[in-house]
Amino acid sequence: MRKDRLYFLTFISITVIYAIIASIALHYLTKSGTLTLLETYLEFSKNEAKSFSTLVGQKTQMGIAKDSIVQSVQQSLEETDTDIGYLSILDWSGKIICHPDIKIVGQQAGGSKSFVSSVADELTVESFYGQLNQRLKENRDSANPALVKESEVIHLYPVSGSDWIVAAHIGIDNISQRLQEMRNRFYTIFLLMGLFVVLSYVVVVRLIGSNYEKQLEAKNKQLEDEVINLSKLNRAVGDYQQRVSVKSKGDKEDTTIKRRILTYIRNELLPVATEEIAHIYTENSITYVVCFDGKRSTTNSSLDELFSQLDSAHFFRANRQFIIAISSIDKIVKYGKNQLKILVVPKSEAGILISKNKAAEFKQWLNL
Repeated sequence: MRKDRLYFLTFISITVIYAIIASIALHYLTKSGTLTLLETYLEFSKNEAKSFSTLVGQKTQMGIAKDSIVQSVQQSLEETDTDIGYLSILDWSGKIICHPDIKIVGQQAGGSKSFVSSVADELTVESFYGQLNQRLKENRDSANPALVKESEVIHLYPVSGSDWIVAAHIGIDNISQRLQEMRNRFYTIFLLMGLFVVLSYVVVVRLIGSNYEKQLEAKNKQLEDEVINLSKLNRAVGDYQQRVSVKSKGDKEDTTIKRRILTYIRNELLPVATEEIAHIYTENSITYVVCFDGKRSTTNSSLDELFSQLDSAHFFRANRQFIIAISSIDKIVKYGKNQLKILVVPKSEAGILISKNKAAEFKQWLNL
């Protein structure tokens, strides 16, 4: 249950983080895409208005009657206002001469709300973007569908040899739809990417978590086995100590095994019975014999010499520094990866460690 809750919280956290990052990225991508679209259209409209103005100017210079030119241009412009932008022709008084919607022809153009007010105006993409957003906001706030259908003049170009002006328009409704379609594409892409990224991340986290849990379970299992083995080892020490203590005194003794060791306390000679010895160790090239009552004496023999003369059933060479008696072992604990630490009574000042290589021999010595 806790793991499911953790995965759920991970999913929520990743979703929130992605949503924050995506919202910031969408804002900049949408603006960048809009500016690119508007820049392309501004440049196209400028060139189109110039080319159309040049074409109409050539007709007037050829002496073609204005009525014929107006009729021809009107036919070519009809129903072209379905795209983002279109062209129209005005005279210098602002009267509409040609327009894609023939019902508007003859009316006065409303120049007060246009993006540009004269031929000399130079419209940048940034200012166009800001004014367009402002106009769209005004249209949304007004809730008047008629305003959305309006258009705005973005470029004017005079027709040579006449009092006409070619005007490039942008349809508010058309540009709004085109921008919304672009935003919707961005939203769809980011939504699909978000689903893929979030779900993939959660799956990967779950796989990693499951693998980590398996490793933990394996380590716990190994630790349990080691605890069980140490428990068996300590139990075996107790059983062996009991067997030693109840060993029959009538057993035949090995003449090569010493029953006493000659030690020294200052200048006094002191023989010590082997059954009274808890452990023997060396320190600074001096060999010390420690008894169960805590008394400590020294001997001239080395550990190698002493161990060769002691009963191997009762004494074990733990390492180069220590010989321990089976009866002195209090507890065996795991140390490091594969070493064993022996706790003895009376307590040793230095730690008694059995290396990995000697651990198996030690267990065999305890009849495990």
